[in-house]
Amino acid sequence: MSTKAEHPPLPEAFEALGIRPSILRALAEAKFTTPSEIQTLLIPRALAGVDLLGQARTGTGKTAAFAIPVLQRVDKGLSTQAIILVPTRELAVQVDAEIKRLAEFTPIRCVPVYGGQKIMAQMKFLKHGPEIVVGTPGRVIDLLDRRIINFNNVRFVILDEVDRMLDIGFRDDIRNILSRVKGVRERLPQDARQATAVDVEIPKLDSPSGSDDAQENPSVTTKSHQTIFVSATISDEIEKLARRYMQEPVEKLIAPGADDKPTVENVEQYYFSVNPWDKYRLLRTLLIKENPDLAIVFCKTKRGAEKLAKKLHFDGIECREIHGNLAQNKRERVMNNFRHGKFDVLIATDLASRGIDVADISHIVNYDIPEDPEVYVHRIGRTARMGAAGKAFTLVQPDQGDELTKVEALINMVIPVATVEGFEASPTPADWTEHKPGYQPTSPSKPIISRFERPYGSSPGGATSVALSSPAATGSTDAPAPVALPRRTIGSKIPITRRHKRRR
Repeated sequence: MSTKAEHPPLPEAFEALGIRPSILRALAEAKFTTPSEIQTLLIPRALAGVDLLGQARTGTGKTAAFAIPVLQRVDKGLSTQAIILVPTRELAVQVDAEIKRLAEFTPIRCVPVYGGQKIMAQMKFLKHGPEIVVGTPGRVIDLLDRRIINFNNVRFVILDEVDRMLDIGFRDDIRNILSRVKGVRERLPQDARQATAVDVEIPKLDSPSGSDDAQENPSVTTKSHQTIFVSATISDEIEKLARRYMQEPVEKLIAPGADDKPTVENVEQYYFSVNPWDKYRLLRTLLIKENPDLAIVFCKTKRGAEKLAKKLHFDGIECREIHGNLAQNKRERVMNNFRHGKFDVLIATDLASRGIDVADISHIVNYDIPEDPEVYVHRIGRTARMGAAGKAFTLVQPDQGDELTKVEALINMVIPVATVEGFEASPTPADWTEHKPGYQPTSPSKPIISRFERPYGSSPGGATSVALSSPAATGSTDAPAPVALPRRTIGSKIPITRRHKRRR
């Protein structure tokens, strides 16, 4: 007796947005039930063919918001109808994966292109004529210059995370690509422009359905391509870019709360006051006690991430590191294994982690507190996504109170101090130094007269939360004596090491 496979019910909330059944089925398989705020705002207007400027916070479903209309409106078999620009290769891979998941029952192909991977391999996939191309600006320009892709069929131009692309320095590349799309369209013959034009019905936002305007203009022919910018923040520069390369009228859609100061209501946040020589021991104890499902530990440098991963692995904690020096295929393998839970702890640098979108991350640990408080918000925003709960821990050294205070000012809350059961602070090791052998301070005679400190176990805002170290406070007005550095006499030989030996 054969039983018919049961499919999950189609999500009615998405169906109300005008999405076709094949995409609704993919949404149901992916367990999408209710559209997010940015999806509710953006999908109907994007389906209407309007140029859009969408703003929403990270982790609110922006990718699906622009991917669903593109999948619904592209034509099967016509190559490079949609160009989606993203700031990093990791995000290119993730957007491509999301589009393929949504296109599970739709015969549309998507190819990611980005640096760090052999261009010949990407050219091979592009020769099959995918309808959608997702890529970083630099690689897209490279493929355009090689005439591997062209913009003759482009109907959709989407910029994801525009603010980050501008921060990284893709201004010229973005203008180059947008001007090429515009230039191709202006050079096309009139009949070709009409053949690729998008004929859609565009309801006016300020006119009720059934109004005179809607009856007189049931169908409006738009320009030959639609442009959508999606960003977590919209600056004056982004609006200027939109005015230059978008068709009027441009609609600005802002998800509720997107303009507010960054908030992290669903994230439990704590900090530990710890001396630098105790940081690793505290982290190891914390990971053992918390036993996270999936955790990301953020480091400031690539070398620091490598060393930390080796130490944790040696101590029996399954982890991998991801940073800019890793080959792209290894980075993809690490991220794929992390998503599937083959190891629990990912050690990452900020640059390498851009674009990481992994569900069910339960813990974020700031092993090195960032100097920029916005980076802190971006880090901990990788947990507690789509209403889930999460925890964030930050290791703060006694001389890093200023960085912690900046974070608290940005998120408008006081982060409580915490302790870990089983961890005790240790005295300063006799051989401890934070610097490499041979280090000399640049100004040994200049005392540090203003260093923001928080004693161990104190909380911000309390009477003991701030301690300024200065000569007046210590009762001494004498600066330390300058360090006498050895001087080389004129004509004396400098020892030549093998590394610096001149070629003769």
